[in-house]
Amino acid sequence: MQRARIHDIECMAPEGPVPGFQIGPLEELRGRVPEGILERFNRVDFHTVTLITEGRGEHTVDFVTYDCVPGTLLWVRPGQVQRFGPRGELKGTHLRFAPAFPPPFPGSESLLAPWHRHVFHEAGDLKAGDLKAGGLSLAALTREYARLEPSREILRHLLTAVLLDLDRLPRRPSESRDCNDTYASFCSALEASYTTDHRVDQYAARLGYTVRTLTRACQSATGRTAKQVIDDRIALQAQRLLAHTEQPVSTIARALGFGETTNFSKFFARMTGVVPGDFRVLHGRGVPA
Repeated sequence: MQRARIHDIECMAPEGPVPGFQIGPLEELRGRVPEGILERFNRVDFHTVTLITEGRGEHTVDFVTYDCVPGTLLWVRPGQVQRFGPRGELKGTHLRFAPAFPPPFPGSESLLAPWHRHVFHEAGDLKAGDLKAGGLSLAALTREYARLEPSREILRHLLTAVLLDLDRLPRRPSESRDCNDTYASFCSALEASYTTDHRVDQYAARLGYTVRTLTRACQSATGRTAKQVIDDRIALQAQRLLAHTEQPVSTIARALGFGETTNFSKFFARMTGVVPGDFRVLHGRGVPA
């Protein structure tokens, strides 16, 4: 698959005194990125965790727009596309880390997985930059990172505590589902093969489950059937590529396993309600079909 052209957001990459890790004020990030870049859909290959401490605004992740107020915490994972709201409306702490930066810990494979897409958390009351709910603290990470010679290992273990605490924050009722082991295995297989394998029976055979077992696991975790989960993943990637790359629709169709562009266009319209070209216009990318 042709590598998608990423918008000019290399300055967001987590580089600094500790490779693969960076933490600082959200407004500092705003100051480094040319105006207009963050307000367009972009994609990064690392995790970002943002705690809003001042202001009110919006942040869009994978085409879902979240209302942000003090106490909002957003976790955007590698591969997701995001769009920042207007400048100057939100302040807070912005953490960036590479997928391999945290040390292994129980549950890390699932928690850090690209398919684990819980983004929005209502973190609770704020005090001195810390979250009272769950004891989550980005301040400890900030203090260690600000030292003259910050310790990579201390940062890695502090980050582990933060991520585990984040994972136990209350979720919205629509997200309170059972992320069972069968569903996790299915999602991992899906991430590796959704561009070529579109049928549930292909995943069932590979994982050693029946189609019925996979469907029950998906319904328990998401309320969707296994086939719907597959279609959702393909449609999401199509939206991502249409919104943040200039690849022709025909190229995207082939990359996602569709032999004919017309079949892809029908699938996309069924899943999103608009054809690919109109979707691009809606998101400001009028490029060749």
